[in-house]
Amino acid sequence: MALLVIAACQLMVVLDITIVNIALPHIQSSLGFSTTSLAWVVNAYTLTFGGLLLLGGRAGDILGRRRVFVFGVLLFVVASLLGGLSQNSGELLAARALQGVGGAIASPTSLALISTTFREGPERNRAFGVFAGVSAGGGAIGLLMGGILVEWLNWRWVLFVNVPIGLLIVLATPRWIRESERHPGHFDITGALTSTVGMVLLVYGFIRAAQEGWSDWLTLASFGAAVVVLAAFIMVERRSRQPITPLHMFRDRNRAGTYAIMLCLSAAIFGMFFFLTLFVQDVLGFSPLMAGIAFLPVSAVIAVGAGLASRFLPTYGPKPFMVVGAVLAAGGLSWLTLTDVHSTYAGSVLGPMLVFSLGMGMEFVSLTLMALSDVPVQETGAASGLLNAMQQVGGSLGLSILVTMFGTASRNEAKDQIPAFLSQATPAERLRFQRTGQLPGTWGDQVLTSGASAAFVVAAIFTVIAALIAVVVIQVRPSDLERLKGGTGVGPV
Repeated sequence: MALLVIAACQLMVVLDITIVNIALPHIQSSLGFSTTSLAWVVNAYTLTFGGLLLLGGRAGDILGRRRVFVFGVLLFVVASLLGGLSQNSGELLAARALQGVGGAIASPTSLALISTTFREGPERNRAFGVFAGVSAGGGAIGLLMGGILVEWLNWRWVLFVNVPIGLLIVLATPRWIRESERHPGHFDITGALTSTVGMVLLVYGFIRAAQEGWSDWLTLASFGAAVVVLAAFIMVERRSRQPITPLHMFRDRNRAGTYAIMLCLSAAIFGMFFFLTLFVQDVLGFSPLMAGIAFLPVSAVIAVGAGLASRFLPTYGPKPFMVVGAVLAAGGLSWLTLTDVHSTYAGSVLGPMLVFSLGMGMEFVSLTLMALSDVPVQETGAASGLLNAMQQVGGSLGLSILVTMFGTASRNEAKDQIPAFLSQATPAERLRFQRTGQLPGTWGDQVLTSGASAAFVVAAIFTVIAALIAVVVIQVRPSDLERLKGGTGVGPV
């Protein structure tokens, strides 16, 4: 029951990233977002989530994990309610950012609760397998739920749905989860602020580049400011007695490699969901419900991959699954680059998604286990927060890079499509194009598909980098395998 409560919280937090994706076309028309600025509906959540995860994990260590867990879920519930009630783009983005704060408090605490609730060995391996499966498969579940809610109700219910789920979690937590021991310390507020501000500036630079080009002065200023603030963050962490990011964790090559792999893979999976959601609705013409159903096989195959990894990790160790998983993900994304306006779901989308999902199921179990094995109890929250931070920051940063590539490729394709459109357009169609700047019909589909294919190329490169890191950096020793079997092997996994 404790695992059910913890997994339910993680599912709610993770699926909220993609449950909103399915509603993006409706949010865009309802609140007036452009295609490139639409990414901020996702990034407003993931940036505050990723930027404050380390602080959230540290809060659980100091104040007690169950107490902090309940507070984070309640904050998430309130923000979801406000988001569903928002009347303009500014209110929605503010609510999404507040959701990220709640998620940043609840998510690392829930992962740390697994480390302190379940014994090391097969029992904890299975618990991590469930948690990782939920983390990876929650995205596809979110797309299905989002499709149902948008189709039967409206886009606001993708946010309202969190309210009853969160309240049930809050009511169940005191009954099934024990409070953890509190470890004295202080909060690294300066580190949290500089990391969050630095990442926001960096992502904004990429989003701005997609809209205005790389020579825009505000784009360059954003990148410059991001470098300064992130450098300040590293200096703060090096001097702090109790840093929000324990830099000594990066001294272990396996843990450092794990964080780098998570950064790359998260960029790929965020991009895949974002652009495929737009493709199946805008180009293939799927309704929100059909789009959600179209992504349902992703969850099933991720569960298969996670189950295989959990079962055979004690025998083979995590490295083979990290390498094979990244290679499969790269293969699936490379396959997706072949999509065009004539593609079909069965012929061009389903196969790549299944290959990608099998690889990601293997990856998330291996990465979660390796990042948190052999971590001192007093640093469990920080370690889990750092892993989650890599996932969310990697997703935000990667999505912003992919949106930039999408914007560049789309603009280049539009230069070819606009003359063809104008030569055949009626006066009414020309007037509508001048007002909205959006090409209709086949011309618009060609622009979107060209941009999405370019984004998939970059996403595939991210997964290839992850595979190379796994091959070169990760090392597994006999003592590590003994630890995975529940023995007393020494040395970090």
